[in-house]
Formats: sequence, C-alpha cells, structure tokens
Amino acid sequence: MISAPNEPAAPLDALAALWRAAELPAEALGSIDLPGTGPVVPSSFPVAIAAQASLAAAALAAVEIDLRRGGVGGARDRVTVDRRHAALEARGWFSLDGRVPEPWDPLSGLYPCGDDGAGGWVRIHANFAHHRDGALRLLGLPPGPGTPRDAVTRALREHDALAFEDAAANAGLVVAAARTFDAWDAHPQGRALAAAPTRRRA
Repeated sequence: MISAPNEPAAPLDALAALWRAAELPAEALGSIDLPGTGPVVPSSFPVAIAAQASLAAAALAAVEIDLRRGGVGGARDRVTVDRRHAALEARGWFSLDGRVPEPWDPLSGLYPCGDDGAGGWVRIHANFAHHRDGALRLLGLPPGPGTPRDAVTRALREHDALAFEDAAANAGLVVAAARTFDAWDAHPQGRALAAAPTRRRA
C-alpha cells in the first residue's frame, strides 16, 4: 500500500490500529485491499482515510464472523474497499420515521468572544446534550434545547476565547479556541504534535 506524500498515515496503518485495538487476529489484515490515493472531498482532515479504514474494519469483521461460523470453504474471503467509494458513502444521510435529522445541533459552531471577536473566537461542540448543557451552564444560561443561539452569542461577549476554552476543558467540555498557525505552533499541544514521530508506508 502506498500513501501520498502529504498523508499523515496510510489507510492500512489506520486500519491496523483499529484492528489491534479490537484485539482481532492480525492475519486477517493480509486479506484486505485498499485502492485509491489522495483526498476525495475538500478537508484539512484525512477524512477519506478515516472512511476507508473504518469501512474496511467493519468488512473484515464480517469476514471473521463468517469464518468462525464455518463460511464457504472454511477460507477467509478477500475484501476490497475503494477510497473514493468509502468517502462518498460516508456523505450519505438517513431518516427516522421519514424525517431527516439535522446533522448539527443549532448551538454547535464558531462564536466571537469579547466585542465583535476582540477576545478571539471559540468553537462549541453541542451535538451531545451533555456537552451542549455543560457549555450553557458555563455561560450562565439555562440548559436544554430551548436556549437560542443568539443568547450564546451575547453571553460570549463577556468572555475571552482562551480563558473560556480553559474553563470548558476543566469542566470536561468540548470547546476550542481558534488560533493562528503561529499561535498553534507555540501552544504546548502544537509543540507536542510537531515533535511526535510520523509514520509513512513506502
């Protein structure tokens, strides 16, 4: 398997990490083909690799179940998961009782802090109710789906982005302050990531 030069990891690396974490038989990894290279959808994250590796893990797990049930011929089937197909499949949608649910909570997203963003910007993750309600409590707002987005915007005028990020982290919440590239490079987590070894498959 060959990864593109700018990819942080080959899809086989990502799949192997998932497979090992699930403590599944290593020999199954010899039965997978992961064709395709490069990004499929515009993103700063390797979403195509994530989609390909996760679908490959599910397919390989199905093969293992079939093998343990005495599948045809008692041999492990070979699996192919194409990168483009996997990434595009992950863009699908579903409905519940004929209704397509919103992919994002109305309160999730980017907000200015201080006066018109003078205190920086934060991104609040509110897709899980306990994250949403925790952020609302931290802002002194009533928890629950009834609190409008503009109330969050008004409340954040009294906060600095970095201080709010710290307070949220201390409360176990998912809030991230937006940073310039230079500010991220100077941050302890940015420095730790920059120093971490990168693995590439050739």
